[in-house]
Amino acid sequence: MGVQAGTQEEKFDRMTKSPVDRLICKLAVPTICSMLVTSVYNMADTYFVGQIGTSATGAVGVAFSMMAIIQALGFFFGQGSGSYISRRLGAKDLDDASKMVTTGVFSAAICGAIVGTLGLIFLKPLAWALGSTQTILPYACEYLKYILIGTPWMVASLTLNNQLRFQGRALYSMIGIMTGGILNVGLDPLCIFVFHMGIGGAGFATMLSQAVSCALLVAGTFQKGNLRIHFRNFTPNTKYLKGIFQGGFPSLCRQSLASVATICLNFAAGAYGDAAIAAMSIVMRISNFAGSAVIGFGQGFQPVCGFNYGARKFDRVLKGFWFCVRIGTVVMLGLSVLAFIFAPQIVMLFRRDDPQVIEIGALALRSQCVALPLLAWISLGNMMQQVIGQSVRATIMALARQGLFFLPLLAILVPNFGLFGIQICQPASDFCTALLAIPVCGKTIKELKLGTIIEPSKKAG
Repeated sequence: MGVQAGTQEEKFDRMTKSPVDRLICKLAVPTICSMLVTSVYNMADTYFVGQIGTSATGAVGVAFSMMAIIQALGFFFGQGSGSYISRRLGAKDLDDASKMVTTGVFSAAICGAIVGTLGLIFLKPLAWALGSTQTILPYACEYLKYILIGTPWMVASLTLNNQLRFQGRALYSMIGIMTGGILNVGLDPLCIFVFHMGIGGAGFATMLSQAVSCALLVAGTFQKGNLRIHFRNFTPNTKYLKGIFQGGFPSLCRQSLASVATICLNFAAGAYGDAAIAAMSIVMRISNFAGSAVIGFGQGFQPVCGFNYGARKFDRVLKGFWFCVRIGTVVMLGLSVLAFIFAPQIVMLFRRDDPQVIEIGALALRSQCVALPLLAWISLGNMMQQVIGQSVRATIMALARQGLFFLPLLAILVPNFGLFGIQICQPASDFCTALLAIPVCGKTIKELKLGTIIEPSKKAG
């Protein structure tokens, strides 16, 4: 314990005294790599399944809603426990942080097992509810069954990934995530075409690669300087469950609404045929790939934010926040310009032989490019408030993009503009969310400047 305590002291000094910009960049490299690889293997499913047909591509879009639910659970437990851990480490409370590590992981796995079991029992109704058409349904069921089997370790893997990042140990997180991602890309063509498993092969590849990723992340917790998982530390009492809920609820709202929004989008696009569902599925994957860069950069900021907030060094929190917003906006602007220019060619990579998919997808992608640079301000503002425990404000921002604005806009734009309304709905929602972030994040920034913000645990005390 003395060795680990000494290592934790060194970590505290590094997180609270090193130059903020260099520290964030160092932590962000592995998280950006992890996010990009995750996005690549998500797109790999779409790419290889696209060789089967348009309906199969649509099935991946339908299953994306279920993946969003799984991610919602993983980020709920991961962000909730992780932000708590980073604040307690910043306050030098090692024992409390250690208990949260185990409680978060075991709670996540149990919840994932329940969701996966229920999904398998009601597989066909679930596929319908996610937005399948009659032609997409058999493909969606075949793909989803493997995803649902792997739900327990998928949720646990996302939780571990977040916990390691919040401890400032993103390298171990990267190893686990990237290994699983690379394995997924390699297994996709092998399972789909060589073993003749069809779209089920893509689901099986995802399930198996996620199991490997989870095993590596568990092994990472036992490396020197990391908080370890011990069953004796499993403490599912009110204190820790409240801590998970407080820090994770914004993520749960954000990811759950992403699933609801995708389902509604699938139903709206379904009126225009499988090609519309396939096109919007492709654009979502491409947009997520572009957005993963700024999300990964923000994840490098989160442990710095948590440690320094716990140590009451608010000036470092703000300095890191504005540094990330500036860099993120510039990167997203560059990616947006490239994607706007080459939109048809990018969409064509996934469905080369379907002109309708290319036409619908290219316009949707170009519309999304107009708003992509706003994601840095939206995402990083939400991340900062979530990490420091401003749950209400973070939840408002989490609800906004895919809920408060997207769903009403979809209901307004589609009846009035038809397919074009579907294509412009997300960028319109992003513009509204960026405007809302000005007063919501502005209040938090002002309080941090004045030093008047109080940690939630101290309010309760």
